[in-house]
Amino acid sequence: MLLIPILLIFIGCSSGPIDAKALYKEDCLKCHGKFARKSALGKSQVIANWSKEKIEHAILGYQDETYGRSNKSLMRAQVNSLNSAEVDALAVYISNMNN
Repeated sequence: MLLIPILLIFIGCSSGPIDAKALYKEDCLKCHGKFARKSALGKSQVIANWSKEKIEHAILGYQDETYGRSNKSLMRAQVNSLNSAEVDALAVYISNMNN
């Protein structure tokens, strides 16, 4: 009986805030650039100044294969492991990075 509350406390403590800056650096920076002003591989749209909603729509679309053109499979591989909280945090971060 004592084990369940201890596990719940451990699980609750281990999930801290999402570091969207680190996610961007790990998953996006190489192709989109430091301030998202770069056309990834010279083919994508520049995502700087996109709204949070537009970024979320794109990421979720890449995940379910309903969005994208020539870089669709590459982008799917980049964002497929993101959960909904990470998508939200990344969308907020990118949409605010040039403000």
